[in-house]
Amino acid sequence: MTNATSELRVQVVDDEIIVALPGSHYSVTYYKPAKSPQLLAKCSSDRDDPRVAMRLSEFLARAWRLANDKARELGWGWVM
Repeated sequence: MTNATSELRVQVVDDEIIVALPGSHYSVTYYKPAKSPQLLAKCSSDRDDPRVAMRLSEFLARAWRLANDKARELGWGWVM
């Protein structure tokens, strides 16, 4: 079983931010439409992964924070 405290990985590919938990099927891709004040998710995992102790809801909450931090760091404008 993968350690639930494993670090999430953040990767920027073109205009998308991808957050994943190695050793699991947890992954979510965020993008920011030009006229939107926030990131939107697409291609997100949709169920808990029994191989890790982290629940999907916890992964998505952490991924959202990391993606927003990365978007601000990249200067993607005001991001919620």
